[in-house]
Amino acid sequence: MTTESEECDLTDAFLRGALLLQEKWVMMIVHGLLDRPMGFSELMRKGNVNTTTLTQRLNLLEHAGLLTKTIHSTMPPRTSYELTESGQALRPILEAITKWSSVHLAPLADPGVCPGAEASSPCESSGC
Repeated sequence: MTTESEECDLTDAFLRGALLLQEKWVMMIVHGLLDRPMGFSELMRKGNVNTTTLTQRLNLLEHAGLLTKTIHSTMPPRTSYELTESGQALRPILEAITKWSSVHLAPLADPGVCPGAEASSPCESSGC
Protein backbone atom coordinates (compact mmCIF):
# COMPACT_ATOMS: atom_id res chain seq x y z
CA MET A 1 0.00 0.00 0.00
CA THR A 2 1.39 3.42 -0.94
CA THR A 3 1.17 6.39 1.34
CA GLU A 4 -0.27 9.71 0.22
CA SER A 5 3.25 11.18 0.13
CA GLU A 6 4.55 8.34 -2.10
CA GLU A 7 1.53 8.72 -4.39
CA CYS A 8 2.20 12.46 -4.69
CA ASP A 9 5.87 11.77 -5.54
CA LEU A 10 4.82 9.34 -8.31
CA THR A 11 2.34 11.84 -9.70
CA ASP A 12 5.00 14.58 -9.65
CA ALA A 13 7.49 12.34 -11.46
CA PHE A 14 4.91 11.44 -14.12
CA LEU A 15 3.93 15.09 -14.63
CA ARG A 16 7.55 16.22 -15.05
CA GLY A 17 8.12 13.58 -17.75
CA ALA A 18 4.78 14.14 -19.46
CA LEU A 19 5.22 17.92 -19.56
CA LEU A 20 8.63 17.57 -21.19
CA LEU A 21 7.60 14.92 -23.72
CA GLN A 22 4.34 16.62 -24.69
CA GLU A 23 6.16 19.63 -26.14
CA LYS A 24 5.72 19.64 -29.90
CA TRP A 25 8.72 18.13 -31.74
CA VAL A 26 10.43 16.81 -28.58
CA MET A 27 9.74 13.14 -29.28
CA MET A 28 10.58 13.60 -32.98
CA ILE A 29 13.96 15.08 -32.01
CA VAL A 30 14.71 12.31 -29.51
CA HIS A 31 13.59 9.63 -31.98
CA GLY A 32 15.79 11.16 -34.68
CA LEU A 33 18.84 11.09 -32.41
CA LEU A 34 18.40 7.51 -31.13
CA ASP A 35 20.83 5.97 -33.63
CA ARG A 36 23.35 8.73 -34.25
CA PRO A 37 24.21 12.37 -33.63
CA MET A 38 22.76 14.90 -36.06
CA GLY A 39 23.38 18.48 -37.02
CA PHE A 40 20.88 21.30 -36.63
CA SER A 41 19.97 21.48 -40.34
CA GLU A 42 19.46 17.73 -40.59
CA LEU A 43 17.08 17.76 -37.61
CA MET A 44 15.23 20.72 -39.08
CA ARG A 45 14.74 18.96 -42.43
CA LYS A 46 13.83 15.62 -40.84
CA GLY A 47 10.81 17.05 -39.06
CA ASN A 48 10.12 20.10 -41.21
CA VAL A 49 10.33 22.22 -38.05
CA ASN A 50 11.16 25.93 -38.10
CA THR A 51 14.46 27.28 -36.78
CA THR A 52 13.07 29.07 -33.73
CA THR A 53 11.03 26.10 -32.50
CA LEU A 54 13.89 23.65 -33.06
CA THR A 55 16.30 25.90 -31.17
CA GLN A 56 13.88 26.17 -28.24
CA ARG A 57 13.29 22.41 -28.09
CA LEU A 58 16.99 21.57 -28.36
CA ASN A 59 17.75 24.01 -25.53
CA LEU A 60 14.94 22.46 -23.46
CA LEU A 61 16.30 18.93 -24.02
CA GLU A 62 19.86 20.04 -23.27
CA HIS A 63 18.75 21.75 -20.05
CA ALA A 64 16.80 18.60 -19.06
CA GLY A 65 19.95 16.52 -19.60
CA LEU A 66 18.65 14.46 -22.50
CA LEU A 67 21.13 15.65 -25.10
CA THR A 68 24.51 17.28 -25.48
CA LYS A 69 25.44 19.95 -27.97
CA THR A 70 28.87 19.98 -29.58
CA ILE A 71 30.17 22.95 -31.53
CA HIS A 72 32.77 21.83 -34.07
CA SER A 73 35.54 24.26 -34.93
CA THR A 74 35.17 24.08 -38.68
CA MET A 75 34.52 26.82 -41.17
CA PRO A 76 31.69 27.51 -41.14
CA PRO A 77 31.13 26.33 -37.54
CA ARG A 78 28.96 23.22 -37.27
CA THR A 79 26.84 22.09 -34.32
CA SER A 80 25.83 18.51 -33.61
CA TYR A 81 23.46 17.03 -31.06
CA GLU A 82 23.69 13.63 -29.38
CA LEU A 83 21.52 11.92 -26.80
CA THR A 84 22.89 11.41 -23.33
CA GLU A 85 22.32 8.19 -21.39
CA SER A 86 19.08 9.74 -20.08
CA GLY A 87 17.95 10.48 -23.63
CA GLN A 88 18.83 6.98 -24.80
CA ALA A 89 16.76 5.60 -21.90
CA LEU A 90 13.67 6.79 -23.83
CA ARG A 91 14.34 4.21 -26.58
CA PRO A 92 12.05 1.48 -25.15
CA ILE A 93 9.27 4.04 -24.62
CA LEU A 94 9.46 5.29 -28.21
CA GLU A 95 9.67 1.72 -29.50
CA ALA A 96 6.55 0.86 -27.44
CA ILE A 97 4.72 3.85 -28.96
CA THR A 98 5.73 2.69 -32.44
CA LYS A 99 4.54 -0.85 -31.76
CA TRP A 100 1.27 0.34 -30.21
CA SER A 101 0.63 2.71 -33.16
CA SER A 102 1.24 0.01 -35.75
CA VAL A 103 -1.28 -2.27 -34.03
CA HIS A 104 -3.96 0.19 -32.94
CA LEU A 105 -3.92 3.17 -35.32
CA ALA A 106 -4.90 3.31 -38.97
CA PRO A 107 -2.12 4.12 -41.43
CA LEU A 108 -1.78 7.74 -42.52
CA ALA A 109 -4.02 8.63 -45.45
CA ASP A 110 -1.00 10.22 -47.14
CA PRO A 111 2.22 8.65 -45.83
CA GLY A 112 4.23 11.37 -47.58
CA VAL A 113 2.87 14.08 -45.28
CA CYS A 114 3.84 14.31 -41.63
CA PRO A 115 0.93 14.65 -39.21
CA GLY A 116 0.92 18.15 -37.77
CA ALA A 117 2.95 19.57 -40.66
CA GLU A 118 1.43 21.71 -43.35
CA ALA A 119 -0.32 19.57 -45.94
CA SER A 120 2.14 20.61 -48.63
CA SER A 121 5.21 19.61 -46.58
CA PRO A 122 6.35 16.11 -47.53
CA CYS A 123 8.41 14.02 -45.12
CA GLU A 124 11.90 12.91 -45.94
CA SER A 125 12.03 9.22 -46.75
CA SER A 126 13.23 8.53 -43.20
CA GLY A 127 10.93 11.12 -41.61
CA CYS A 128 7.61 10.57 -39.87
